[in-house]
Amino acid sequence: MLACLAAFAGHAAVIYKWTDSDGVVHYSDQPVPGAEKIYTAGSSPPGVAGSASRSTVDTPEPGAKKPAAPRMTYAQFSITSPQADQTFYGEETIGVHLALEPGLRPDQTITWHLNGKQLDDQAPNSTQLTLPHLDRGAYVIAATITDQETGESLTTDSVSFYVRQPSELSPQHKKP
Repeated sequence: MLACLAAFAGHAAVIYKWTDSDGVVHYSDQPVPGAEKIYTAGSSPPGVAGSASRSTVDTPEPGAKKPAAPRMTYAQFSITSPQADQTFYGEETIGVHLALEPGLRPDQTITWHLNGKQLDDQAPNSTQLTLPHLDRGAYVIAATITDQETGESLTTDSVSFYVRQPSELSPQHKKP
């Protein structure tokens, strides 16, 4: 019984978004003709790969204005390096890679966030970056794609990683 409830709970996080004739954007938990169905983080529509939030468009009723095709749908959208909970020992730099398929549209940009702070010194459309020497500690990295035309944005799941530095008290972690 609990397994059945858990299965339904994963698909319950759906909201609907639409714009009325005055240009006002509305959100609801009830379907509205022509509304965009949005699956929130933690749930995915059946048959969609990946764990990032996705959006799909419901079929409008006859005579209704046809909504635009979703622009923020990706077959792959995740950080592949560093791996979750990876530990780096005394690394001078750490490479970061975003798997993105299909690629960015001309009016979309990528921004990177390290521990919640935007990395301003990175190229706005770069799917790869190099983090310079990081102090010892725990870090969280995420990437956000923003569509400049629609204002929509989509963020990857955060990836936590750790940096350890060698010390005289712990020589086994020194680089050879």
